[in-house]
Amino acid sequence: MTIQSSSIPFKISVLIFLKNHEDRHLLLLRNKKPNKNKWSPIGGKLEMSSGESPYECAIRETAEETNHTITLNDLHLFAMIAEKAYEGINHWLMFLFTCKKPLDHLPPDINEGQFQFFSREKIDTLSLPETDRQALWPIYDQYKDSFVAMRADCSPDKQLNIIIEETINGSP
Repeated sequence: MTIQSSSIPFKISVLIFLKNHEDRHLLLLRNKKPNKNKWSPIGGKLEMSSGESPYECAIRETAEETNHTITLNDLHLFAMIAEKAYEGINHWLMFLFTCKKPLDHLPPDINEGQFQFFSREKIDTLSLPETDRQALWPIYDQYKDSFVAMRADCSPDKQLNIIIEETINGSP
């Protein structure tokens, strides 16, 4: 199936990698598309009509989804990824953040899904979106303390192709 790239909407989002005091990652088992019935970090779309920045979005989404209050200083931007034709439905520009302030409790379930903490090793055995398995978690593992800008062609009729465009204080 060939997709006309120009007919696909472009969305901007953030993902926030939160941990608890035991160094376990908070993931959400999503009830909605995209990634329904898959485990993924929390996040959401920027409120572009208000001019919201990726950092403001990460702070808002963290509060909305987990009731965890964070500030700008609690965030570290470690990746910017442009995904072309994700699931053939949308192009995404994603900003990935680590949160330096640990979460001290498991948040209650929300409309979007249910939460659980997992060790990094356990995450590899979970039902994850394929792009998360192939790209997101390896990016996290390699660049969580530095920065990488990349693009990924996620067109359904192609093999996932990831191109690193820039790294800062990290190995390419």
